[in-house]
Order: sequence, then structure tokens, then C-alpha cells
Amino acid sequence: MTLRSRLSRREILLAPGVADPLTALLATEAGAEAVYLSGAAIAYTRLGRPDIGLVSMSEVAEVVALVRDRVETPLIVDADNGYGNALNVQRTVRTFARSGASAIQLEDQSYPKRCGHLQEKRLISAGEMVGKIKAACDARPSDELLVIARTDAVAVEGLDRALERAEMYRDAGADVLFVEAPGSLSQLEEIPRRIGGGLPLMANMVEGGLTPVVNAGELEKMGYALVIFPGGVVRAMANTAREFYRTLVANRSSDAFRDRMLDFAGLNAVVGTPDMLRLGKQYEEGK
Repeated sequence: MTLRSRLSRREILLAPGVADPLTALLATEAGAEAVYLSGAAIAYTRLGRPDIGLVSMSEVAEVVALVRDRVETPLIVDADNGYGNALNVQRTVRTFARSGASAIQLEDQSYPKRCGHLQEKRLISAGEMVGKIKAACDARPSDELLVIARTDAVAVEGLDRALERAEMYRDAGADVLFVEAPGSLSQLEEIPRRIGGGLPLMANMVEGGLTPVVNAGELEKMGYALVIFPGGVVRAMANTAREFYRTLVANRSSDAFRDRMLDFAGLNAVVGTPDMLRLGKQYEEGK
């Protein structure tokens, strides 16, 4: 089933955030129908830095290709603001498509770009963003590669203007609309009331962010078709890793943490080591 056809179904699609092939594999094994490759998660894990536009297009493309080599799950890719103007957007779309993206999310932020749940964001004009969406649609290899149009205007220009922008992006050819960071439950509910009924709407659940965290079932009732939990896995991993390292340094042993870890054999089972070794033997010395 393609991502486009899945979004046409009534049931909301939950796409967990991933940062690399391992988290994509674990999400897939848990039953995720799609995964969301978060630019923030890449910044956190590859750079140990905040989501403020430090990750380059080529770095994201490399992760996309690595994830696609490991799982076949539909992959929604955070492309920030396309890494430049409309021509940069086209190169980004072509590159991510070749790497294995199923959908590409573009936002209307300027530079320096920030995580959607940080303050002091800056926007490009709605007209410039319309041009970027049209450029993205023209550059994609087929209509099966979805273009998700995100507006960060709620925090800068208010909800009314954000919804006006979303409607402009719809008319420009976007496949999915994403109004980022509504600041209250009432705003979260108002978005599908005012622009729902046409394109699929996407919601973003960030633990501790600006938007109240609501479960997928409630979002479906509101009228959303897609929900992402983009950075939750990294927050969980960071908290666990911090506790592990503190325990290890304090106790000079990992024994106190053993019941919260996969052991050597357990992790090898997850990543498929036995299967890979068996496969390798088939090719040894022409066997």
C-alpha cells in the first residue's frame, strides 16, 4: 500500500519519529505503518546539537538512504525549508526521492530556521512558499511522492493567517497540510474545522512543546489524517542513556542496569546478525 492510498483511509495514520535505521527497524517491528525521519532527531543524534538548521541536505539524504536500505516502511522526510530557494527545493526533492523518501515535508520558515516549537521563528512570504511547493511538485518523479506543506505562521502571524497560508499551499499543489504548533487545544480543534474536508491534515505531537499532546484517536475525531511523534524516541533514548552512563560511572559496572538493557545476543537478534551470517556463508568461496 502506498502512503497516498493509506492516507485516503478514514483511520488516522500514526507515524513514529525515527533518527536512523535502528530506530526505523524498531518502529517497523512494533507495527508502525509509516515512519517520520525527523530533522530534529538527526540534529540531536548526529550532531548533539539543537534543531536550528545546522543539518545539511546531504546529511539528511544519507540517513534517508540508510533507513530505506533497512526497512521498506513508507518514509516521511523532514526537509526543513528545502535548504534554500525554489531551485534548491527541486534538488532536495530529486535527491530525497532517489534516496527513498515517500513524502517530503517543506516549511515556510526563513533563516535562521528553528524547531517548530521554539520561539522567534521567521517566515518567508506566502508567495515565495507557493513557488517552492510548485517547484517541489514539478521536480518529483511521480505523484506517489507526496509533498507536505507546513506553515509555522501560528506563532508569528496568528492562527487566521496560518490558515490562509495553508489554503494557498493547498491551491499550489500540496498533498498534505500541516499547521505547526497550535498553542492550545481549541486551536488544534479549530484547524480541521476551518480547512478540513479536503486534503489530509497532519498534526505534530511534541512532548513538552507548544501544542497539547493528544492521542491519535482524539486527533482522528477532530479531523486529522496523520499524526507524528517526531522526537519522542530521542528523548526516551537520551533519558535512558543518561541514566545508564551515570550508573556505570558511579558503580563502575553495568550490573545495576542489566534488567533495562538488551544483552549481546538480544541486540544481535534485533539487528538480524544470525540471518546475515547465514546469508554470508552462502556466498563464501563460491558455495
